[in-house]
Amino acid sequence: MEMRERRFYIATEDEILAGKVTDIYFARTRQILGRTGKEERRAYAEIHAYGFPTGYGWAIAAGMSEVVGLLEGRDIDVYAIDEGEFFRIYEPVMAIDGKYIEYGVYESSLLGILRHATSVATKAARLRIAAGEKTLLFFGIRSAHPAIAPMLDRYALMGGCDAVSSVIGAELAGVKPVGTMPHALILVFENQPEAWKEFDMEMPKDVPRITLCDTLSDERFEALLAAETLKEKLYGVRFDTPSSRRGNMRKIVLEARWSLDLAGYKRVKIFVSGGLDEQEIRELADIADGFGVGTSIAFPPSIDLAMDIVEVDGKPFSKRGKLPGRKQVYRCRKLHDTITPFKVELNSCPICGGGVEPLLKPLMRGGKLVRDLPSPTEVRERVIKRLKELAGVEEFQPEPKFLVP
Repeated sequence: MEMRERRFYIATEDEILAGKVTDIYFARTRQILGRTGKEERRAYAEIHAYGFPTGYGWAIAAGMSEVVGLLEGRDIDVYAIDEGEFFRIYEPVMAIDGKYIEYGVYESSLLGILRHATSVATKAARLRIAAGEKTLLFFGIRSAHPAIAPMLDRYALMGGCDAVSSVIGAELAGVKPVGTMPHALILVFENQPEAWKEFDMEMPKDVPRITLCDTLSDERFEALLAAETLKEKLYGVRFDTPSSRRGNMRKIVLEARWSLDLAGYKRVKIFVSGGLDEQEIRELADIADGFGVGTSIAFPPSIDLAMDIVEVDGKPFSKRGKLPGRKQVYRCRKLHDTITPFKVELNSCPICGGGVEPLLKPLMRGGKLVRDLPSPTEVRERVIKRLKELAGVEEFQPEPKFLVP
């Protein structure tokens, strides 16, 4: 029997860096530019979104650190907004300046990184808003190919999740993995109390005793049974009820909460998981203590970022439907945004008159990193701060203001 070429159908780091993860027309373009003597032509390209998914007014930029790894060593300059910063449609989140032949073949990989990372982080941020101050955990690596599990964990955490469940993802993000127990544990024991007690005996003290309470019987009865089994050791119960058995999840949680409180277990928390999205979390946020979310973060609506050349050899130039010329985005403390030509220095917000700061800042010079890359937890802090500020905006500006002095 012939051996397979590889065990898993994923590109290696070397293949990505060699430009093999590209669309063929970019490779052909590089070949043509070399043959016709146009390999010295410089092109300034911007990455932006000209539309968002329905109901989205903003997105969270993510993937910048991986782009640095992709473009490091190329003779180009890169500008970018901060990872974890929110942006509006039309606003460039990244820009590349250099010979097109230096970076064109990487467009597919670059956009794949930014689009997927940004989509995951944005969805996590939206769920963070829905959950409020309640615990939000990402349980979604089983929804995707294992090769990208660490990526999903990283950007779910950046977008506002409190923790992630996978061992490798947590390790690479510099945090501890968090989780409860699977149905498999209870099914192998064929007995809920025995499985719960063995979990309690085996796990270190810093692991919260959260029991899964929907495996063999009604959620309310299993929750009460768990409380009676583990007593004061029980931290919480989790309901992972499948849709075929779920009914009205809010009523299930209310019933369990009432019954636990009535039996003297007010301190026992209730966590819900299984097919949750923004609407379900909003409906449960006032009565549940936390949520485990998987597929809706791992497979979020796409933030369709595109890369477009807007300047060639110093001359503003773009395809139809795109705005030619280099651009800068200025933001004031009231979160008003203004797009200007890149060389324009804007000193005050044309909307409110307040001070402004540019969002696009140098990230790489000559292929070398020129500013520090924050950790996933640092990015998460920025996102949480921004989400609170966005919640305080009385009248959200859906699009930036365009200003050419």
